[in-house]
Amino acid sequence: MQIGVETSKAVDQRRVFVIDDDDITRTALQFMLQDEIETHELATLEEAYEKGVDWLKPDLVLLGVSFLKEKGSGLVDDLKTRFPSVQVIVVCDKADEAVAVDAIKAGANGALVKPLILDAVRSKVDTILGRGGAAPLVQLGLPT
Repeated sequence: MQIGVETSKAVDQRRVFVIDDDDITRTALQFMLQDEIETHELATLEEAYEKGVDWLKPDLVLLGVSFLKEKGSGLVDDLKTRFPSVQVIVVCDKADEAVAVDAIKAGANGALVKPLILDAVRSKVDTILGRGGAAPLVQLGLPT
């Protein structure tokens, strides 16, 4: 089923790993993204590390907050070390926003707070990947 799919996005050769121990969240995110981007749902970090060898490296990881609660915000650095140039978005409930903020401070690129809404999920993914005319993220500095 294709819901509002843009063909140019569907063929841009990018890959997303949805890593979450909640199968409903994994399935929902995979369903929301699969028409516009190659999406793989994985229940554990070990599955992601095994799958992400050589040619199957992700461009983006949607990471369930439970892994950060278990392993700490250093997990973000571990993902970025294992998958160079990967972007990381934390998926969490409102109650776990503080964990997501800590992950962003540690290098994650953003967060998706439940409830997950199709347009919001696709928009966040497009923004983080710099796709589809979304304005690039710009670091502003103080004038010198």
